[in-house]
Amino acid sequence: MTRPVSTLLPMQYSDEVAAAKSRGAPIVALESTIITHGMPYPGNLDMARSVERIIREEGAVPATIAVIDGVLHVGLDNARLEALAQTEGAMKLSRADLAFAIAERRTGATTVAATMIGAARAGIRVFATGGIGGVHRKAEETFDISADLDELSRTGVIVVCAGAKAILDIPKTLEVLETRGVPVVTYDSPVFPAFWSRDSGLKSPLTLNSPAAIANFQKVRDQLGVDGGMLIANPVPEADEIEREEMEIYIARALDNAERDEIAGKAVTPYLLDSLFRLTDGRSLKTNIALVENNARLAAEIAVALAD
Repeated sequence: MTRPVSTLLPMQYSDEVAAAKSRGAPIVALESTIITHGMPYPGNLDMARSVERIIREEGAVPATIAVIDGVLHVGLDNARLEALAQTEGAMKLSRADLAFAIAERRTGATTVAATMIGAARAGIRVFATGGIGGVHRKAEETFDISADLDELSRTGVIVVCAGAKAILDIPKTLEVLETRGVPVVTYDSPVFPAFWSRDSGLKSPLTLNSPAAIANFQKVRDQLGVDGGMLIANPVPEADEIEREEMEIYIARALDNAERDEIAGKAVTPYLLDSLFRLTDGRSLKTNIALVENNARLAAEIAVALAD
């Protein structure tokens, strides 16, 4: 069951999310590209359900966001979640084409940027994902920079991730975030993580050691009237990480393959992730799932602290 939200925008809350909003309960937004473009069925469905279960266990309500037949859904019931997990050919939606999918009654999964827009529209302050997009390597030649960075500078949502994807140019990504005025906080570590690895080799701009401290930081930003989002980098659990030196070998090979095959635009990231899955004999996917679950747990704790 879903409930219509607006006669102007085709948007629906799931019953669970609608009930949470009515009682002021903490809610955590979740993206949907990890379901449609991150891994095959049924592993993608198992992962999505696991992440939602973790958020509920921590006292918050999960709200997976997706566009289905032109309707922006904030929260998916079991039937819609399973149907989305089996959908082929779903669009990969960012700021540029989110409205297009709604206007043309298409089905699409939301990236970080599009999920932030949907979450903000629904009044959800916290969003858990795997890793953000950023400045791609050799961006000085390709100009390939993710829309996630601009979205973080303009949309007031706390994004909990495991850092920028390690296939990116992380130093340049951090420089752009600094220029855009986006607070970058690493949770309980002085170094910025690199998705599959706990240490990117770069010092974190800011560090906080508790969900309550992160919530308090956001409350002060609100009091000051500071716009835009906040990035919380949550290192993957030590038991699940692939160390940076090892990952860099695999990433270099994957980048060489992408250049050889002339991969460009939105196809780059899925291509590289698939290459890394094969090069690591599946270890990269196992770590990816572990870090998404870890981020969901922290995001739920932050949402609860904000509600308090």
